Amino acid sequence: MSKSNKEKLVARRRRHRRVRRKISGTPKRPRLSVFRSLSHIYAQIIDDTSGRLIGVSSLGLGLGGNIEAAKEVGARLASRSKEMNIGRVVFDRGGYLYHGRVKALAESARKDGLIF
Repeated sequence: MSKSNKEKLVARRRRHRRVRRKISGTPKRPRLSVFRSLSHIYAQIIDDTSGRLIGVSSLGLGLGGNIEAAKEVGARLASRSKEMNIGRVVFDRGGYLYHGRVKALAESARKDGLIF
């Protein structure tokens, strides 16, 4: 028997809270946060002391929510972070499994120069 959508959402939120207890973004090493919806993927670089620094999404780029779009979002995020002299981040997968679109975004950002 499979889980209902509500049970999946509750489990993801529980995982996200558990991870967020351990990590936070600082001015020296901000947090790269990922949000994945059914049709798009969003990524932000956040300094938790002062607020959001950079945000990129497949919606803003006019792409869908597939793996290729996630790779493009990761590459754009890495290039924009270089412009702001951000080289090291802490990865916050948002309670999602490190698989599929989340993994593609992370590997693309790493390939383009972000260190985490």
